Amino acid sequence: MSGSAYSNIPTIIFGAFDRHNFGDLIFPHVWEALAGGTDIVHAGLVERNLVALGGHKVHAIADLAIRYRDQPVRIVHAGGELLTCGAWEAAVMSLPADEAQALVRRFDGDAQATAAWARERLKLRAFAPYVVGRSLFPRALAILHNAVGGAELDALGAAMRVEVREKMAGADGISVRDRRTLAHLQSFGLAAELVPDPAVMVAELFGSRMRIHAAAGEVLQYRQAFPEGYLALQFSVDFGDDATLSTLAEELDQFIRQSGCGVVLFRAGAAPWHDGIDAYRRLAMRMQSPAVRIMSSLHLWDICALLAHCRAYAGSSLHGRIVAAACALPRVTLCRSDTGSGFAKHAAYADTWEDSRQQVLVEPAMLCPVLLERIRSAQVDFPQQQAAAKKLASLYRTYFDTLKIRIDGGAAHHP
Repeated sequence: MSGSAYSNIPTIIFGAFDRHNFGDLIFPHVWEALAGGTDIVHAGLVERNLVALGGHKVHAIADLAIRYRDQPVRIVHAGGELLTCGAWEAAVMSLPADEAQALVRRFDGDAQATAAWARERLKLRAFAPYVVGRSLFPRALAILHNAVGGAELDALGAAMRVEVREKMAGADGISVRDRRTLAHLQSFGLAAELVPDPAVMVAELFGSRMRIHAAAGEVLQYRQAFPEGYLALQFSVDFGDDATLSTLAEELDQFIRQSGCGVVLFRAGAAPWHDGIDAYRRLAMRMQSPAVRIMSSLHLWDICALLAHCRAYAGSSLHGRIVAAACALPRVTLCRSDTGSGFAKHAAYADTWEDSRQQVLVEPAMLCPVLLERIRSAQVDFPQQQAAAKKLASLYRTYFDTLKIRIDGGAAHHP
């Protein structure tokens, strides 16, 4: 950002893009495209370099707190379901998958040991480490929360709820991405703006980049292999049990027969507890149809290109749904009522921003008929879906313009 008295002051963009998770990797790109400037520092809970996967070189927030303790900075929480991510969960997801599994077995539910390990790993004493307060950056000119989520704040333990409330009470601006999170913060006595998720900007900001990635590599192969189009399908490890995979295989075989489409399985997140390629292989082995592929690429823009050029999207990733919606494409969200997997977050966002006809959370056993119906209706609904996507992008851009002015003008808390 330029033209401001504070233009040389670093802006620390903070979020969960220190691990491979689709939506989190998108957020800093959206910020940079809209804000411009070169005074940006990318921060997560651990130091990582995800540039090779379309992400960023990320610094550990604890290290930055030491470096900038006596300097003015701006802190921007980039977005995502940050408010409910606990320290143990966050620390484990920053590890390679094999190390994470070994660690879970090692501690075997020992709460004190897991808490101590998480503190050592993150170099922070926090129940909610993805929420930064002023104690960490005492000279911060502004601490902002940008379209963050916390749909299940009410389910947190008392100590974590108190920490979230106290940290956010010291913020200079809060925006949230769904009405459920807004209601939770209002119950804390906190005011917040309601804005769409930053990923609604993907088609508008990065359309040319997605077209480049769709014209080469794996995405081009799938477009050529399936001239009638393909279903972009993703699901988390919560769907990886044998019974669920067998159900999905039956539904997908039926979908391929009736639609003429292929199926491309992709990982929206390779971090622990996200998507497992082994489950995808087991699913493909159960299917009778050969019209199924597993995308090996984890590159952010390959994933975006795959979604932008699909016939429809189905999956448990909220950002898979949001990007599909930004491209005005049919989409359904896989859910499991028996485990509640992903239900609250997805329902909260869809209830806030999507037309009731698009609020489709589907059990695996109903995937084929719901997908076929969504594809049929999309032929009629496309103009409305395109208008809805443009409206959400306009809402977020308008909000961001006011946010830029607020940041460039300084903040209420000056050192």
